[in-house]
Amino acid sequence: MPHRLGAMQTLPSPMRRFQENDLVDYCIVGVGSAGGVLVQRLARAGFRVVALEAGPFWDTEKDWVSDEKGSHELYWNDLRITGGTDPLALGSNNCGKGVGGGSVHWAAFAPRFHPSDFRVYSEDGVGVDWPMSYWDLKPYYELLEREMPVAGPAWFPWGDPHGHPYGPHPLSGRGDVLVRGCTKLGIRSVAGGPVAILSASHGDRPHCIYRGFCIQGCKVGAKASTLITHVPNAISHGAEIRAHAMASRVSVRQDGRVDGVFYFDREGKEQFQRARAVIVSGYAIETPRLLLNSACPGHRQGLANSSGTLGKYLMAQAGNVVAGRFEELIRLYKAPPAHALSEEFYETDPRRGFARGFAIQTVGPLPVAFAKQMVAAMGAWGWGMRRVMMDYNHWSTLGVLGEILPWEDNCVELAEEKDQHGLPVAKVTFNLHDNDKKLIEFGKQKVMEIMWAAGAKQVVQESRFAHLVGAARMGRDPSTSVVDKFGRTHDIPNLFVCDGSILPTQGSANPGLTIQALAARTADYLIKQGDAIFFSNRRDLSEPGIRYDLSPPYTRFKGNPRIA
Repeated sequence: MPHRLGAMQTLPSPMRRFQENDLVDYCIVGVGSAGGVLVQRLARAGFRVVALEAGPFWDTEKDWVSDEKGSHELYWNDLRITGGTDPLALGSNNCGKGVGGGSVHWAAFAPRFHPSDFRVYSEDGVGVDWPMSYWDLKPYYELLEREMPVAGPAWFPWGDPHGHPYGPHPLSGRGDVLVRGCTKLGIRSVAGGPVAILSASHGDRPHCIYRGFCIQGCKVGAKASTLITHVPNAISHGAEIRAHAMASRVSVRQDGRVDGVFYFDREGKEQFQRARAVIVSGYAIETPRLLLNSACPGHRQGLANSSGTLGKYLMAQAGNVVAGRFEELIRLYKAPPAHALSEEFYETDPRRGFARGFAIQTVGPLPVAFAKQMVAAMGAWGWGMRRVMMDYNHWSTLGVLGEILPWEDNCVELAEEKDQHGLPVAKVTFNLHDNDKKLIEFGKQKVMEIMWAAGAKQVVQESRFAHLVGAARMGRDPSTSVVDKFGRTHDIPNLFVCDGSILPTQGSANPGLTIQALAARTADYLIKQGDAIFFSNRRDLSEPGIRYDLSPPYTRFKGNPRIA
């Protein structure tokens, strides 16, 4: 039977298999949002590429179910130690395990970062500036919005105002709540996206049918994940995706260059993949963990860690959820979870007493997730919980998505505890600072005000976090960062990092689109540099120029004309 990736899509077959001692050009660790784009671009450009993925290669018909509890295997549920004054919930909240990574279970909300996000220190005196500008990334935002593709409003008024290549989704009950409440308070909002879920059929993928299981994998195939948007094209161009391959350490030669990756296969046997260059794309916890576990003579603190910043400046976003009960039916499960928002409070306003800001978005918890929120928000239990759940279809939920600044004490380290392979697991420490607490309190109160204005009869809120990034940040100064603006580590010329861990700050926008745009830009850089990556120590930091011809089929220049 064919390997299915959705209702209409199948995996190209057969997939190339490299032999045990074959030398490949690139070994990519992790096939998530960034790794999936990288392997597609590099394979299409003619490089020999192997991508290692710790989890399975999903067959959506065999492996996925439209059930909240049955989708638990999509998440990275291996042992991790979490602590600090405000410890993070991991697993389903942030991390994926399997081809597609977290893009398999993300909500697919795809707003861009603002130009100010790249100049936080220069504009607001907090955080750090990026070693690149928004305008360097803008062409890649536009490119990936077509490759996913992204459906959304014809005009998005915040940041760098822009339109979207595909038409918006219909407004749901909770979207109507957001728009109605914002309108009564004079707050601008938009609806219908931006969300990387098909509002109409596209290529070999069907449109969304609005059944609500977006973060359980989307068996329909309407929601974008690199599993279905980029990996099939990578395989068609000769890449190998090696599933159930848990990277254990990156190997370094005596001359200081990496030469491959050790990994454990499905049977638990350690293997070695030779490579001319290595790209680590394991995300904000597993990337620093792998590099720290790869410590060796000459790199006693871990690879690419001469600055001592590897694992530090981990960030999450404030993700408080405000729930309101209405007399009319809302039906939380209808439409993409996030499909309406306001970014009116995104930028710094000195009158608020804190730096940076937040976005307001719809969220759509299914019944089990909603019940957990009600335990936290109002202490519902027993008969009280049953009574709340009887009214599930009368509740609406809105989320704060707030920018938490990069702090050195928020970090990923190695714990004493070890995993099933004998590797030290990650210890994640997280603490809120004064600016973060002020931002969260203001954002929470503002969203509750919007919920009341929309006509809610009861309003409660749950405190939570979302979207991990950072811990291997990019920068111009090798003494304060891990990689340069193309993800090349300052310490090792043929070792790259490309995923959410390289973000120096994170704004108040969901990071998925930015991560994939950065991956496409890094791929263009690697392709332009050619064999110099493998043999030269010279660093050319000139912009590569965008390669439109590397886009997957059915995406190049497709969609509606853009509004300038």
